[in-house]
Amino acid sequence: MKKAVLYINQFFGQIGGEDKADFEPEIRTEENGVSQALNAALKDIEVTHTIICGDNYMGSRQEEALAFVTGQLEKIDFDVVIAGPAFQAGRYGNACGIVCKTVQDKFGKPAITSMHEENPGVDLFRNDVIIMKGGKSAAAMKKDIAKMADYLNRKLAGETMGCADDEGYFGRGLRHQVWPQGEAPASKRVIDMLLKKLHGEPFVTELPIPKSDRVPIAAPVKDLSHAKVAIVTSGGVVPVDNPDRIQSASATRWGRYDINGMERLESGVFKTIHAGYDPAVCDANPNVCVPVDAMRDMEKKGKIGELHHYFYSTVGTGTTQAEATRMGNEIASKLKEEQVDAVLLVST
Repeated sequence: MKKAVLYINQFFGQIGGEDKADFEPEIRTEENGVSQALNAALKDIEVTHTIICGDNYMGSRQEEALAFVTGQLEKIDFDVVIAGPAFQAGRYGNACGIVCKTVQDKFGKPAITSMHEENPGVDLFRNDVIIMKGGKSAAAMKKDIAKMADYLNRKLAGETMGCADDEGYFGRGLRHQVWPQGEAPASKRVIDMLLKKLHGEPFVTELPIPKSDRVPIAAPVKDLSHAKVAIVTSGGVVPVDNPDRIQSASATRWGRYDINGMERLESGVFKTIHAGYDPAVCDANPNVCVPVDAMRDMEKKGKIGELHHYFYSTVGTGTTQAEATRMGNEIASKLKEEQVDAVLLVST
């Protein structure tokens, strides 16, 4: 019987939600919901240990968290590490990715995770780690676990594995020479594809070229002391009545809010509607997310020319790349109209 170690965050470890996101890592031997589901789907593989770590702890104290993970793995016998599934949760995806990569680099043993295609962890770690294509939320838990388990059952049994598309994981940019059995020669296949392309018919290329979505770095502002600076945030800070009805997750809307004459954002006047972090601190002092107070101070000292009369806000958690691109273009267009020279982009 081969042995697996599971890595999960504080939520799926049943420690708590955002209020426990700083939970220090610990290792347990008792089963939890995720390990039970995995053990039911795995064959000749058993999850013997679970490492639980808060998403914020991994994000802010990564070296310490990874030192704990590797230190614990050195003490036990294991054959594979399973992380997640992470669904669309960005911090969780980053944690699962870095844990899997660290395990592979340090121990030379396989590691696997699962994420939704919009999880930023996919782009960060797809070239290094097997990341199964997963669902958007925990509603897909059963299916995502089944996919990981099926892959591991066959992989650790020594079966010959197919390509990324066949196996259901994100391509890693690796190319292998393959001799297809029973297929037409390459010369005929390429002519068939060319004819389909010329006739506007669907076809699948045998040599996909990944699209690279790169945004060039903007030129530096020559003189901030004469620049109009705007604040843009994905932290979900809005007036308390949320007039634009911005969603707390998977946002499709953004808002523009007047701060002309304000020295700071006041609690009870502004709040956050973001579902991806504990709102208590921001609600008590919205300036920790939208630093109007600090920018006013810089304005008075002549470090910036002026603070723009409006700040712009939306929510980043769960927001798709397509919606983020659209909203970003809309906000940028408005900022250009208002002759803003520079933007302070505040995240969470």
